Amino acid sequence: VTLGVATAGSWFLESAERRSFAQGLLVDHLYQRVDHLFRQYLSPDVAETLVTDPARAELGGEVVEVSVLFADLRGYTPFSEGRSPADVVAMLNASFGSAVPAVFAEGGTIVSFVGDALMAIFNAPLRQSDHALRACRAALALQAAVSSGPGDTGRPRFRVGINTGPALVGNIGSPELRNFSALGDTTNVAARLQTYAPEGCVVIGERTYE
Repeated sequence: VTLGVATAGSWFLESAERRSFAQGLLVDHLYQRVDHLFRQYLSPDVAETLVTDPARAELGGEVVEVSVLFADLRGYTPFSEGRSPADVVAMLNASFGSAVPAVFAEGGTIVSFVGDALMAIFNAPLRQSDHALRACRAALALQAAVSSGPGDTGRPRFRVGINTGPALVGNIGSPELRNFSALGDTTNVAARLQTYAPEGCVVIGERTYE
């Protein structure tokens, strides 16, 4: 009887350990899936900051000197008018697919895609002493990548504006949904500078040049 009880106890223990191991694998698999999806919706530096310090997800921000890069596709409207939505989406994905790696390679944080435009900031959330230079290198690489990418000759090309100065950087939104961004005159001027840039070119502000 004692041997039988011991054998049954050993079997239940092994069974519990197997279930625990299987559950651990499942949890790890789910965590990896969620982490992968999470990082696809945020710039790498923002995702890493939130994972290592969840308190940084709170609403609010701080004033930081940043370099803001705005890029939009000139000629997007006439291009989209004569094509199907599927063709327009394919063009946008191809253009952003060339632009995003150029920004990430210089440590830029892409904070938004709005239609045919993207906005990126440098020096936040991670500090970069050479953020203005990084923004300019990213802009030139972005233009080179898009210009050399596949597509017909009628595909829109980016025009880019960059400005450097103080901005309120942090999480803007509501308790239910928020976005990491930079607000202020520095951002507004960068957006205006982009409208002066010819297709395939980059216009920078005085502070960025300095």
